[in-house]
Amino acid sequence: MKDTVSIFWFRRDLRLDDNVGLYQALKSGHPVLPIFIFDTEILEQLPKKDARVSFIHERLQHLHQKLASDYGSGLAQFHGTPKTVFQELTQEFNLKAVYTNHDYEPYAKKRDKEISDFLSSIAIDFKTFKDQVIFEKSEVVKDDGNPYVVYTPYMKKWKENFNPSIHLVNYDTLPLLPEKVYKSNSLPKLSLDGIGFEASEISAPDYNVSPGLIHKYAETRDYPAMENGTSHLGPHLRFGTVSIRKMVKKAIAEKNETFWNELIWREFFMQILWHYPRTVHEAFKPKYDRIVWRNNEEEFERWKSGQTGYVLVDAGMRELNATGHMHNRVRMLVASFLCKHLLIDWRWGEAYFAEKLLDYEMASNVGNWQWAAGSGVDAAPYFRIFNPMTQVEKFDKQREYINQWVPELQELTYPSPIVDHKMARERCLKVYKEAVG
Repeated sequence: MKDTVSIFWFRRDLRLDDNVGLYQALKSGHPVLPIFIFDTEILEQLPKKDARVSFIHERLQHLHQKLASDYGSGLAQFHGTPKTVFQELTQEFNLKAVYTNHDYEPYAKKRDKEISDFLSSIAIDFKTFKDQVIFEKSEVVKDDGNPYVVYTPYMKKWKENFNPSIHLVNYDTLPLLPEKVYKSNSLPKLSLDGIGFEASEISAPDYNVSPGLIHKYAETRDYPAMENGTSHLGPHLRFGTVSIRKMVKKAIAEKNETFWNELIWREFFMQILWHYPRTVHEAFKPKYDRIVWRNNEEEFERWKSGQTGYVLVDAGMRELNATGHMHNRVRMLVASFLCKHLLIDWRWGEAYFAEKLLDYEMASNVGNWQWAAGSGVDAAPYFRIFNPMTQVEKFDKQREYINQWVPELQELTYPSPIVDHKMARERCLKVYKEAVG
């Protein structure tokens, strides 16, 4: 006889505490089987030592051990397409409902519709919940119902609509787990080898949201040499190992508008992607797709490897390649340099960041790259071109960050600048003006 269960499907919410979908599943009245699917449609596009897969795998083993040791359960892990996995689960269990949290990226929306259609065809509910954001989709829009495409008015409306007693509720799952989680000692568990991956040497750093960091955040966040100047929250928000509600609570408790505003930027780009999914591949401002990019492959390789001869650009790219992280201030410079100094299509840079960044999130990555290229929402005007030398004087005057990542700077082996700044600036202005007027 089949066991009767509901399923909670972990995705971008790899935690047991303050998890909306898990909370709702545990309240459903049926034992809850927690699962994770290593989706082959996603994995096939990734390098075999992808640090994010290692991070996810490590986190899943932690969740499995917690569920096994404390609750006599575990996290069932599968490798395949989601539809195939659910077809198998409906054969093995008397499945009452599947619970999960919303995901907003184009592939995720397509995947979830396919799963919803399949489950509804056999009379199984597919229930999804808002968890990784405070506001989603069309919850923060203009008075006429149109989406905001400029950050500042979006941020102001976000704060107007925000109500802590509603939006910062703690969905405390832990008291429910002992009675409601499915008890089994034989749930499938996968090794990295089992899904065709190798462990990466790169690991995500622990995040830091101490009162000291948040209190000084506005003063320290622009300086890449300051080791404790940023929170390293990115990967943890991306994969949901922390609750966004708890992070907003911390920002409010420390009365730090800058830190709070950075969390809102993330949601701004998410709603842009939701309303304008074409921006993954097309310029938000269509005329910017008329730019005649040079797309020199040799120069692109030099940019990727941190061999442009511009020290802050090179330091940033080397940090990215070695750690899967790059300081946000430096990200703006390297992106602008690729698009404007080298006239290489922003989509090339976006794809490279998508491959390397531990905190890669499609909405923010696409949004920020289009910002750098001048083609996106609330973008820097095309004639704003960062000077890579003056950026050093502003943000790494003592050369601490540069010396860490470009130790051969004073040696003959360090390359000459890949392009003259003045010439590149004039060339960029000419090419952009011809395209966009």
